[in-house]
Amino acid sequence: MKKLDFFPGLSHFEYVLRLFVAGTRERSYTSHDNNVQTLAMLIENTTVLHHKVVNGGYRLLTLKSKLIAPAVQPGQFVHLRVPSLADAVLRRPFSVFRAQAGRLAILYKTVGKGTQAMESLRTGDEVNLIGPLGIGYPNVRRNSLPVLVAGGYGMAALYLVAQRARGKGIVFVGGKCADDILCADDFRRLGWNVRVATEDGSAGQKGLVTRILDAWLNKDLRGRTPEFFACGPNGLLKAVCKRTVRCGWSGWISMDRHMGCGLGACLACVQKVRMRDAAGREKWAWARVCTEGPVFACRDIVWEDRGRTTDAGRQTSDF
Repeated sequence: MKKLDFFPGLSHFEYVLRLFVAGTRERSYTSHDNNVQTLAMLIENTTVLHHKVVNGGYRLLTLKSKLIAPAVQPGQFVHLRVPSLADAVLRRPFSVFRAQAGRLAILYKTVGKGTQAMESLRTGDEVNLIGPLGIGYPNVRRNSLPVLVAGGYGMAALYLVAQRARGKGIVFVGGKCADDILCADDFRRLGWNVRVATEDGSAGQKGLVTRILDAWLNKDLRGRTPEFFACGPNGLLKAVCKRTVRCGWSGWISMDRHMGCGLGACLACVQKVRMRDAAGREKWAWARVCTEGPVFACRDIVWEDRGRTTDAGRQTSDF
């Protein structure tokens, strides 16, 4: 697809979307609890510094990024154009794992033709990014105990929360098997307590991650006030929301949705949420995960279950 000379790396299609979004910046939903301030969207040609296999089908891609990396907030994502799929209209969204001055890392799993094509990226290759995108996690509240809950590569979206928190907390991570347990040592090096569960028992305790979470909540919370930050499959996110709403705790989840433009124009990634109108009356609205998320307050999510709208506090779940 032809690129625009005055916006290197941006296709005509993306440029039209950018103009559309610029004229429709008003958000339909904003959590009153989340005061994260986002900076302007940037477009950058980055360079591959490292690209390696970490576990099973998971890979770690580290890019040289002078513009986007310093602006990333925990929980935000980037939209990546796969070089060998340059004629494809849609980019691929990835949570930012690490971000520091001059470099940015993403953790991904090969699941389709886009990520399969990314396997061929080598040191020195150029990769075009749009970012940082979305609303990320808020800062950990004072006097609360940060509790991170992740499934599989949901750990990637939570690393910056742990790295930038004022104090140390606890991480609960689960997966089907040991190969799905990612980044645990990275969190341990930050001084965080990491608890692991796998469904087949090949790492940590056998069972779902919520099993070890509930055991800790029932025994070791000891009057402290937890604040939850979660990322993973929908079932896990529902389970975290169920617990936070029921107990009146603060909780934040990062929603994973198929995205088209990533800029809020195509409405392909909407999520039903609760909000209040000017008169203070509760209603629901469609929020765009790419621009009003991907992070949402647990209490604001309206879950759809088998055609029935349910409250997070009453939602049944496999977790």
